Amino acid sequence: MAPPPPSLLRLLCVHGYRQNERIFRERSGALRKALRKHAELRFVSSPLRVPPPPGAPPQPPAGDGTPAGGSEEDVRGWWFSNPDENSFNALDHVETSKGLEESLETISKAMIELGPFDGILGFSQGAAFVSMICALKQQGDPRFKFDFAILVAGFRSKCKLHEHFYQEPIVVPSLHVFGDTDQVIPGEMSQELSMSFVDPVILTHPGGHFIPVSAPQKPVYLEFLERFQKK
Repeated sequence: MAPPPPSLLRLLCVHGYRQNERIFRERSGALRKALRKHAELRFVSSPLRVPPPPGAPPQPPAGDGTPAGGSEEDVRGWWFSNPDENSFNALDHVETSKGLEESLETISKAMIELGPFDGILGFSQGAAFVSMICALKQQGDPRFKFDFAILVAGFRSKCKLHEHFYQEPIVVPSLHVFGDTDQVIPGEMSQELSMSFVDPVILTHPGGHFIPVSAPQKPVYLEFLERFQKK
């Protein structure tokens, strides 16, 4: 008799800034298709709503994650670098931030209600957030139980309050994916984040700010995931 196929891995997927779980699910359709025999992807929304600019008419938001359909809608972020305006910019060097603890509680709740999960995947601000969760897991935080992380277009937060997340090397197995022509999160920022991890797997692609799933990248995802599949 042929051995049974390996069981599907379960991944919790963390969206980028100005996205939500529905937008991220739609924008990761190619990834879900590529991984369908290897992983089940579940999605979660941040508790923090991003307000539209004062007096601005509905329009596609710029930067990280234009909502599907091209109209302003319920978009979210995992923390704000500008607490006064409830806004975020990955390039902001700031002393304080807002909303991170609420977001951590949301992920903790999702892991209980939707889990258990084998891994966690984040995109852009979501990838930066996932790196913080990896650091907390390593520090013994019992809320976060998973085996590996996939970080797409991630970066290290430039908030002074977040420096403690990067003070020691993170041993959680990690795959870091970023584009050579990313104009939102330059590849150098993602490379810097990867250096916070021990033995990171690096996957670069010639494109911009998206999750690449073309022929050159798919085998890298699968090879990484196979390390954690239960035979």
